[in-house]
Amino acid sequence: MDALHFDRVIRGDLVLPEGVLWDGYVAIRGEQIAAIGQGVPPPASGTLDFSGKFVFPGLVDGHMHTSSALGWAGIEGASRTAAAGGVTTCVDMPYDIPKPVTDAKLLAEKIAVVNATSHVDMALYGTILKTGGVDAIASLAEAGVCSFKLSTYEYDAVRFPRIDHPTMVEAFREIAKTGLMVAVHNEDQELVVRLTEAAKAAGRTDPIMHCRTRPPLAESMANLEIFEIGLETGAHVHIAHSSIARGFEQAEMFRAMGGRASGEACLQYLCMTEDDLVRLEGFGKCNPPFRSAEEVERMWAALVAGKISYVSTDHAPWPYDRKLYKGDIFAPGAGLTGLQSFAPVMFTLLRERGLPVSLLAKYCAEEPAKFHGLYPKKGAIRVGADADLMVLEAGDFTFNAKDIVDREENRWSPYDGRAVQARVAATFLRGNCIWDGSSVLGKPGAGRFVPRQGGDIYLGAG
Repeated sequence: MDALHFDRVIRGDLVLPEGVLWDGYVAIRGEQIAAIGQGVPPPASGTLDFSGKFVFPGLVDGHMHTSSALGWAGIEGASRTAAAGGVTTCVDMPYDIPKPVTDAKLLAEKIAVVNATSHVDMALYGTILKTGGVDAIASLAEAGVCSFKLSTYEYDAVRFPRIDHPTMVEAFREIAKTGLMVAVHNEDQELVVRLTEAAKAAGRTDPIMHCRTRPPLAESMANLEIFEIGLETGAHVHIAHSSIARGFEQAEMFRAMGGRASGEACLQYLCMTEDDLVRLEGFGKCNPPFRSAEEVERMWAALVAGKISYVSTDHAPWPYDRKLYKGDIFAPGAGLTGLQSFAPVMFTLLRERGLPVSLLAKYCAEEPAKFHGLYPKKGAIRVGADADLMVLEAGDFTFNAKDIVDREENRWSPYDGRAVQARVAATFLRGNCIWDGSSVLGKPGAGRFVPRQGGDIYLGAG
């Protein structure tokens, strides 16, 4: 075959972190990007013309929980909605039912399920047991986890435990030896428990109390703990989700002291407020909670200033019945669906603020891929990378939760009915179309486990 002949060419306006390459093309050979250009495309066995539409790198969502409600059976449905949302690589959290991923044997079992059932590629976090699990850290890293996750707040003593300070110091030291990032759920246990007990005793279980019992102070206190331990141990410590701009300022402060510190924002903290929690009730409940409209503005200022490492969804598809508010906001599960709404909503937020759409490529694809050691294989339109692409059609649309392609009980969204300025017209995974704008074309098992690719610790370009 002619060395200049390609398997497939995809035309459109290519969105790169540095800007848009108008009237561009991506030439694919096998599963990888073989050439990028502008204007007349080269010869290929097939050409797909998306002229007038944006072609982004497939998104890399650095934070989701596919298996917190159903166990590993949830991977198939969550990855379907990822494909429909233009997310070609999920970085899945380890807090699975019934057992979290705390050793290499459990990791191998989960990898087998990913390879058999996922519609998109998937990297995996590892974690540790509440006690006695530090010795498994090295073997988890050798087996290919991309990062570790611990918590300062306990949801479940087995599945999602709080790690005490001495154990966290020991764990951070071991994780530092691996060169991997350790993300931490950052809420202060004692403060949240005491405030929740007081609210219940006073009969205050209305929706706004979810915010009042998990105040910004609960986050900033936890941040200081984990960053101090990181400074002591040399570990790269990452805030798993900051709802307050102060979290990124704290990370910046510890980096200035020589620490390896970073933090991510979730989509909801860039657009949802306390008023939305009151409106959505249980369907707006997540941890940390939504903040004030003023805090949303501070979050955007942090993003534009380059202080936020990346933007994720924290997708947690609790069944509809588990999110219903029945007079007690503390009862529904905490977490939002977000994979299928990720690209349309983030694109819309950027457009509404007059910001370049290239920030979507940077903060929702390239940066999370770098932080999790998946770059240059994932996260960018570049020669040699996997041919993972998302095509966005700009226009006036409405996000409809009924269009979510997960299980029926997971077809709900905090963004239901929201006006958006784009829709995902196509998704390509390693050169193959897995979403055509209306249907998932890929089969379970089209996705693969992606081990960490190695490389030095990455703390961001900002």
